[in-house]
Amino acid sequence: MLGSLGVDAQQKQPTRAKTTIKKAPVKKAPAKAAVKKSPAKTPVKSKAQLEREKRENLRRIQEANRILEQTAQKKQASLGQLNVIKEKITVQKGMIRNISSEINYLNKDLSATEEKVGETQMNLARLKEEYAQLIYAASKSSNSYNKLMFLFASKSFNQMMRRMSYLRQYTEARKKQAAAIERTQQNLSQHLSTLTSQKQKKKSLLDVQLQENKNLLSMRDEQDQVVQQLSLQEQSLKQEVEKRQKAVQQLDRLIENIVREEIARAARAAEAAARAKAAREAAAAAKAGKPVPTDTDDEPAAPRSSNKVALTPEGELVSSNFAGNKGKFAWPVERGFISQRFGRHAHPVLKGVVIENRGLDIQTGANEKVRTIFGGKVLAVQTIPGMNNIVMIQHGEYFTVYAKLRSVNVSEGQQLDAKDVIGTVYTDQEGTSELQFQIWKNQTNLNPEGWLLRK
Repeated sequence: MLGSLGVDAQQKQPTRAKTTIKKAPVKKAPAKAAVKKSPAKTPVKSKAQLEREKRENLRRIQEANRILEQTAQKKQASLGQLNVIKEKITVQKGMIRNISSEINYLNKDLSATEEKVGETQMNLARLKEEYAQLIYAASKSSNSYNKLMFLFASKSFNQMMRRMSYLRQYTEARKKQAAAIERTQQNLSQHLSTLTSQKQKKKSLLDVQLQENKNLLSMRDEQDQVVQQLSLQEQSLKQEVEKRQKAVQQLDRLIENIVREEIARAARAAEAAARAKAAREAAAAAKAGKPVPTDTDDEPAAPRSSNKVALTPEGELVSSNFAGNKGKFAWPVERGFISQRFGRHAHPVLKGVVIENRGLDIQTGANEKVRTIFGGKVLAVQTIPGMNNIVMIQHGEYFTVYAKLRSVNVSEGQQLDAKDVIGTVYTDQEGTSELQFQIWKNQTNLNPEGWLLRK
């Protein structure tokens, strides 16, 4: 009886192994479906990127609130207030997108955990069923007499040893099956705990997202109120636009004149250097007894280009380093946001009025320190009504301009290193502290945003 039972058990073990192997490929089906869908979707950001963006958005919101407190001290609405509110709305939208991405990640994690729970529950049921079969088979041979009969019925000593080994293996198989059930139950418990935690986190994120959407609506209402108040100041806004245009034109002329003078000065220096070199060569030739050229033209050679700075080897190196750091420059102020970008823009309040910006307007806090983005020589320190104090710095064939400064602590001809403080930002009567920053290459105006580090 026991012998036939043992044969049945031996036949069942390979059957279980086959069952396990057959189930493995079935698990791959959901993964394949996911792979097919992913190319159609836009690339998603990693969890680490989302976490960095969350911290950056919180920092920008705090910074904007600090700047808004300064501009809001004045009872009258101002463009500075409107710019800060717009910045807050932009950051708020980023925060909401960030939360949505987190929820998407969490949904994927939830699906994966639920799948693991289902698979673990199936494995646990299978293990328990197999263990029940082992227990049932063992119950038939639990009598010691039957085991002895099974052994003594052996035809040879070797067969008896094999049967003894089989009985031990059968006992070990039950123990392993019981251990497997216990491990699977522990895994199931962990998966269920993870699932509960993920569901709680999702609920918390949904609550936060709902609150942030309410905050966004509140900011938009605040923006509408400021726009309505500013619409009542149409006449004064038009006067401000006219003053700005005059100041911009004066600044443009100043920059063009300074660049033109620098191009002419560099050309003269290059010509003088060429004459000195020719004189040295002539003197060396005369000393060596070689014939000296007599067809030397008394007039200096015309500069190769009249719209570019003639660079010395040192100037070429500075220009090359400046160009090589594009997109890596630190901002000219440590804190702040871009209140108006490069190029032509519609006025935020006045209809049909277009404003052209030669650089970036960076709104910041009162008395914020202004620093040079790269080492160079101070070409000019000037004052223009509407732009206040202006500092222009040369970096080979590149020039950076810092306008709307309250104070300046550098002088013309001074050599500066990167991040040297050149002054402080001016705060207007409305409480707005704003820096105008420009970059030029020779006589070509460039968009500074692409040169600065992205915030």
